[in-house]
Amino acid sequence: MEWLIIVFIMLFVIAPVMWLKPSPRQKRQQALRTQIAKQGVSIKLEKPPLHHFRGTMPAYRWHYPQEGPGPDFLLVRDSNASEALTPFHAGWRWRIAPLRPLPDAATAALKTLLERLPQDALVVQSTPYALTLWWWESQTAERFATYLPEFQQLREALRGRADQPFSQPLKGTEKSSSKVSDQDTGLS
Repeated sequence: MEWLIIVFIMLFVIAPVMWLKPSPRQKRQQALRTQIAKQGVSIKLEKPPLHHFRGTMPAYRWHYPQEGPGPDFLLVRDSNASEALTPFHAGWRWRIAPLRPLPDAATAALKTLLERLPQDALVVQSTPYALTLWWWESQTAERFATYLPEFQQLREALRGRADQPFSQPLKGTEKSSSKVSDQDTGLS
């Protein structure tokens, strides 16, 4: 009877430790995120731009350079899209279409990428700041790394195609304001 109590106490102590141990899926996802982040992709868990979605989803972002913002658009896989949305290519629909037509190089790169993405990739989004893929991380780092050149090619093709031109600071305004302040203080 004493041995039974000791075994029960040992199981009671060991059980929380087993819960803390990462599952094989968590290990695979962590290896994927670590390896892809080394390639310059930022990864965050956020609420995706899907209607009636609760919770968070991994978002993989390729940032546009500050001097070359990208266009706004949002593509959703048919499985998560309304029939009212305009079809685009290979089972994807525009939820937000770009205001200006994309250049041929960007359209070709986007179509190629959409054909290759895994089934758990649900949203491809572009904002002036980043190109984002929302997906459930079903693949290994080695497999997902095969998509990286296509994402980089697409990002480069979309770079500088912002719907709204970003305002640049006026040239010479800093000099003229410093001259005025120097003249006001009598430091000229």
